[in-house]
Amino acid sequence: MRYCLTSLLAFLLAPALMAQTPPRMSVARLDSLKAEVSRAVEAEATMTQQMVDMLFSFGELGFQEVETSRYLTDILRKQGFTVRQNVYGLPTGWVATWGSGKPVIALGSDIDAIPQASQKPGVAYHDPLVEGAPGHGEGHNSGQAVNITAAIVLKRIMDRDKLPGTIILWPGVAEELLGSKAWFVRDGLFKDVDAVLFSHVDSDFSTSYGAPTGTGLVSVEYTFEGETAHAAGAPWRGRSALDAVELLNSAWNYRREHLRPQHRVHYVIRNGGDQPNVVPRRASVWYFLRETDHPHITALFAAGDTLARAAAMMTGTRLAETRVLGAAWPRHFNRPLAEALHANIRRVGMPRWTAQDVTLARAVQREVGGRERGLDTAVSAMGTGVDPDRNPGGGSDDIGDVSWVVPTITLRYPSNIPGLPGHHWSNAIAMATPIAHKGATAGAKAMAMTILDLIASPALTDSAWAYFRDVQTKDMKYAPVIRPTDKPPIEMNEATMARFRPAMRRFYYDPTRHRTYLEQLGIAYPTLRPDSAARRR
Repeated sequence: MRYCLTSLLAFLLAPALMAQTPPRMSVARLDSLKAEVSRAVEAEATMTQQMVDMLFSFGELGFQEVETSRYLTDILRKQGFTVRQNVYGLPTGWVATWGSGKPVIALGSDIDAIPQASQKPGVAYHDPLVEGAPGHGEGHNSGQAVNITAAIVLKRIMDRDKLPGTIILWPGVAEELLGSKAWFVRDGLFKDVDAVLFSHVDSDFSTSYGAPTGTGLVSVEYTFEGETAHAAGAPWRGRSALDAVELLNSAWNYRREHLRPQHRVHYVIRNGGDQPNVVPRRASVWYFLRETDHPHITALFAAGDTLARAAAMMTGTRLAETRVLGAAWPRHFNRPLAEALHANIRRVGMPRWTAQDVTLARAVQREVGGRERGLDTAVSAMGTGVDPDRNPGGGSDDIGDVSWVVPTITLRYPSNIPGLPGHHWSNAIAMATPIAHKGATAGAKAMAMTILDLIASPALTDSAWAYFRDVQTKDMKYAPVIRPTDKPPIEMNEATMARFRPAMRRFYYDPTRHRTYLEQLGIAYPTLRPDSAARRR
């Protein structure tokens, strides 16, 4: 009787279990679907190009990506995704979901621009659309086009073939401020996710596993409070908060010599007082404290707090607030996922660059004093990570926090020009040109194929989690840098965008009237300096 009941229960539960578990797919069937995906993504090249160009034209700074988020969520709703907006304390944050069952795959990419990077695309010298305005001098206008194109193409195939799986799309809000992903992690966005596939612009076509070069950080603002007085008539009656800021900065500049070479500490004074003849009552300084591993980051943070309290004591002021504005763990990417993605990158191959593409690249490289190497033409080798103790340091990305709670990889797709300074107007030049368009299409193909790998093979997800448990987190466990009471600083950049948005709005892309943004702006591709054109002839 017990055997019969067990058999009956298994029979009744079988459909539900099958719905939750992806079916195994033959190698031939998977290969056929990848070929279909490649053709389908290519057929959507115009849609991809329009997303790239539209986000370029918005050029919005972190926490103020209002037009960007509205545009992207409208597209996703029209494509049948369920969209939640204003999530996790971020007005420009959103989550779009489609599908059901396993695997649950989350696709992310950043959306913010950087200050003073306004630039006409396709013009190989500094020529801003709006002088002093922000722009996409990092290339964050292209990653969501990669992800959304891949998701739309996969959705159609999954729906047609009744393939199980859930696709989630989300934006990296204010990545340049490291201002959102730690909150996404803390508040549970990735709780039930099986794998995160992240996309980021580059000049090469690559991925990696392990810990890449670079740092994690804590972004922290120290605010001091003193007492006003007449700066000439009775300065002894005042207590200068600005003195505390300057003493803190001086203390850090002396401390640097006694820190590991991997560290980076840099700052800007956000508030230095009101006017010179009034002793400043309040003053604030904003720090990025960077290191290559979590223990050293927390040690820097503790040192910063100690120095800030000491500066307050020396000046007779009060440390009024220590505010965490952002944070990022050092990154660690998943080996099985990276190997699957790298195979798909090799299958897709580099875009075919035209003579015009290469001419633009060489002219921009010459303009910024770099080596005139043109564009990359071969897929890069897969990165294998570095020893944190031998990591030379460098930039940060808050995808690091995500990588420590769920198996994660980053797809780097070839939409920009190699050898540029980074965070610079020159990095915006290619980002609404055929270079960016072709690179994003190539990236979307590799992204979609890797999603198919996860759907086709439950073993890939199992291997990814085995690496995560047995290698990555065996000796290092994630502990948030942000505190339970910390909130995203969503007021940042509001005044800057209010100042520039009216002028920038005149240059928003209109795809109903113009095929490309270059066409709308009347820019010949490529546009070179007159002396460069003469020399080239």
